[in-house]
Amino acid sequence: MKVRTRIAPSPTGDPHVGTAYIALFNLCFARQHGGKFILRIEDTDQVRSTRESEDMILEALRWTGLEWDEGPDVGGPHGPYRQSERSELYKEHAQILLDKGHAFRCFCTQERLDTLRKEQMAAKTDVGYDGHCMGLSQEEIQEKLDAGVSHVVRMKVPREGVCVVNDMLRDPIEIAWSQVDMQVLLKSDGLPTYHLANVVDDHFMEISHVMRGEEWINSAPKHLLLYKYFGWEAPTLCHMPLLRNPDKSKLSKRKNPTSILFYERMGYLPEALVNYLGMMGWSMPDEREKFSLAEMIEHFDITRMSLGGPVFDIEKLGWLNGKYIREEMDTDGLVKALQKWAFNEDYLKSILPLIQRRLTKMSDFGPLVMPFFSGLMSLTPEDFAAVKRMEAEATKQALQFGLWRLEALRTWDEEHISEELRTLSGQLDLKLRDFLQPFFIAIGGSLVGTPLFQTMEVLGPDLSRARLRDAVKVLGGYGNKKLKKLQKEYDRLATKPAAQPTTQG
Repeated sequence: MKVRTRIAPSPTGDPHVGTAYIALFNLCFARQHGGKFILRIEDTDQVRSTRESEDMILEALRWTGLEWDEGPDVGGPHGPYRQSERSELYKEHAQILLDKGHAFRCFCTQERLDTLRKEQMAAKTDVGYDGHCMGLSQEEIQEKLDAGVSHVVRMKVPREGVCVVNDMLRDPIEIAWSQVDMQVLLKSDGLPTYHLANVVDDHFMEISHVMRGEEWINSAPKHLLLYKYFGWEAPTLCHMPLLRNPDKSKLSKRKNPTSILFYERMGYLPEALVNYLGMMGWSMPDEREKFSLAEMIEHFDITRMSLGGPVFDIEKLGWLNGKYIREEMDTDGLVKALQKWAFNEDYLKSILPLIQRRLTKMSDFGPLVMPFFSGLMSLTPEDFAAVKRMEAEATKQALQFGLWRLEALRTWDEEHISEELRTLSGQLDLKLRDFLQPFFIAIGGSLVGTPLFQTMEVLGPDLSRARLRDAVKVLGGYGNKKLKKLQKEYDRLATKPAAQPTTQG
């Protein structure tokens, strides 16, 4: 059997280290068996998917050195490799399921579905679709279609028995069909959900092994059932353990930076990051911790994978990165690495316009550019005492609200950063100058420095957001209960018209 594996990220946010982790193991498995590794963009969520996010994913994965054989940027015999460009294929196969009686049109309104969910939760029964539209006659269906009633296509799922999921790393997993929802396959806008597109694409791209995170185990019965309905052979499944924070919770940006580009911007070496991800639940036969991608591929054996939740410890990554800097580089190599990281012409040209008018002598350069060549700022609560007209709790809240707004921002430039923070300032009824003071400290370490919005544009979204998260943490952070309450306040605030800021920043 020809081995073909894939990674299929959704371009709806920052490129996640979990994506690189899954990509690494797919790549190693394919290479070790002389197969192919494919990259596919799953952008069926037209509301949240952006080309900017796709570009960041490709850039981040290229930086790690994980090379794919087929994909949206390199082409291949099974394209197109963006799901948004394959919509007719999904519609065709949704119709095949309808014609075979394996799917049905559902005309239920969102209000009915919400009410059903509340009733099921109150009764403490399985939450899921109740098959209300499954018994509609062809005449009733046609009448609704002629009237233009909005509808989706759902798959039929058995209500009795169990689905046995075979997994490369686990004993057979039994999941009762009664726990499997009648999944929406085609949305009311005619676009597929993940489940239909995933199965159709994996089949036509001849994927032999689906190696993905263990959070997809509960979706496996839906996918296996679709393969059966289409009469296709299902690929071999392998569900990888999820990356964890040091406290064993699922890796999240609240507790650990999760964007690949953050690690690039911080000055970690791609070889060290890939090496570290390779240690996540897997080990070399000789148990050594430092190894290259080529060495990992040479010795790769998926059966050496441990199912215990691998802990992504940024301090351990720093230790490993330091070994690469000390042991793999001579002076000339370190000079080149530093030049590539930040001491390059393009980056310096983006900084110099912000500081040139502040220079009276060349030695002023160092202090002025310090924030541009640093990682997280070494802040203390006392640093925020310089903030005037805002108490400590209000300062922390302003930073958290600003962070949430900027996490949703997809076009990262001075204009859009300015618009978001000015709007938030107005919604909080704060003068812009007062509101921005904690942001100056969080981003640059001082109330005096280069223009805030331009500085954040140059630093980029990953490092800017990481500094804001760190500032909130320095000020005491938030527990889960308080954070949920604060989120409700933030959501209410978002509906409030913004007052016009009275002071320019």
